[in-house]
This record gives sequence, structure tokens and C-alpha cells, in this order.
Amino acid sequence: MRYCGRTFTQPELIRIKELIAESPNANRAALSRSVCQLLQWYRLDGRLKDMSCRVAMLRMHEDGLLQLPAPRKGNGNGKPYSRRTQKTDPKPPLVIPPTAFSVLKVKPVQNSNQSHLWNEYIQRYHYLGYAPVPGDQIRYIVQFQDQTVALLSFRAAVWMTAPRDQFIGWTQPKRKENLHLIINNARFLILPWIQTPNLASRILSMTIKRVNQDWESLYQYSPVLIETFVETRRFSGTCYKAANWIYLGQTKGVGRLGNTKKPQLPVKSIWVYPLHQKFRQKLCS
Repeated sequence: MRYCGRTFTQPELIRIKELIAESPNANRAALSRSVCQLLQWYRLDGRLKDMSCRVAMLRMHEDGLLQLPAPRKGNGNGKPYSRRTQKTDPKPPLVIPPTAFSVLKVKPVQNSNQSHLWNEYIQRYHYLGYAPVPGDQIRYIVQFQDQTVALLSFRAAVWMTAPRDQFIGWTQPKRKENLHLIINNARFLILPWIQTPNLASRILSMTIKRVNQDWESLYQYSPVLIETFVETRRFSGTCYKAANWIYLGQTKGVGRLGNTKKPQLPVKSIWVYPLHQKFRQKLCS
């Protein structure tokens, strides 16, 4: 059984259920920390992977594999992001001349106010909306003269996709061992009132130049490859091609974990961008 990038054995599932039964007063957050310690589930920087564990346990609960206690707080988990402020209201059309691209600033989200702003923009204007993401991630806000023009995020890579895995040439054990060295460009939004040709590819290029260092600063390791998935019914991936990403093919519509039991997802084109000249060697070694 695989959840949140980790395979859980039947004995581990039994031990998790025993731990829940032994801790009737513990909430879900405390249980996830205890399970991480029990299973020795840590990030590379030594911290517990408690958010990934919490999501994994919730999915096990939904799949009927275990019974979690009811949530203690009405924290909105599982509900659409409803925050709505005037800060994200539509603005007048803005055209940024190419000569002013040097003024663009790509800033990582670093505090709760920026986080709420990023979430709100994505919920209002991205066709996929906002959803909380467990595990390692970075979000960026792109500004032009203090006005937000675009938003991006990077997260953990998908577990498997044949075109990417064939492109890398790694074995299944090496994929399990080194998957964390790939990150996924999960969201990219240029706000609808921004009317500027070639802006998307410029933003991608600017972000690529800093994401490796930002990721290492946060998580103490450097990714060597970026992947992204572009829904073919909506977009052609032109901006990724213009930013020198490599097209690998299309997905089969089975989701991040390769689960063929769930409903088929929209077909997406697969693009990658190497962050290291010897990315194959690092992923396969």
C-alpha cells in the first residue's frame, strides 16, 4: 500500500492501528508524529514527515484501512479555500513591455500573509484551485512594481510516469531511492488581467535560476530535475517549450501514484527541465 510517496507494509498498518487504539485521547496531529517516530519516517534534514504522514493516514481512513479519531477543530480541511479579500480582486489590464522584464521580481512565500495571498489568488483564478500540499514545497509570487502578476509552486515529484522514467533510465529501486531529487512545478498562474506576450517563458526562466538554491536552503538537498504536467485540452505548453523545457510525451491519466483503480484523469503532456548537467548520473547512482 503506497501513500504520500511511502510504501506501508501489512505489519506496519497493524502497528499503526495498535498505536491509535493505545492513544484514545490523542488528536490526529499527535498520532501522525507518533507514527513517524514509530516508522522512522523523517525528512532528509532530520525533521519528522508528520504532514505527509497525516495525509497518508487520512487516505487510509478514507480507504477503510483504519479508523482515525474525529477532528478536534473545524480547520476547513477537505473544504474549498473560502478566503476572499479585496487584495485579489481583478485589476485593470496591464501590459508589461519586454524592456521592463528586468524589473520583475520572483519572491518565495515566507510568511502567513504571503501564504494567504498566494492561496487566495490560486483559488480564485487557477482552474485547479487551491489544495493543501503535504511534504517539501516552495511557492513563489512574481511582482512587477509591487503588483502581483503571477504565482508558481513546486512540490514533490509524482511517483511514476513511463515517459519520464524511460527518459531518466533508472530502475525501480533507484527511483524509490532518488525520487526526492525531482521536483514538480505543480501550479503556474499568470493573472488574467496581465496581457503580456512572452511573459510566461521569462518567468519560468527566472524561477529556474533560483529554485535549486531556495530548495537546498529549505531542505538541505538540491534537486536535479524539474517536471511538470500540462493538461492538453486546455494548454499547448508553448511557454515551457520557449523556456527550453524538454517534451517527453503524454500521461495515461492514472494520477500521481499510478493508481489504475481510480477514475481516469485528463491526459497531460509531460515536460522536464534538467537542473544539473549530470542529472541522469545522480538519479541512477
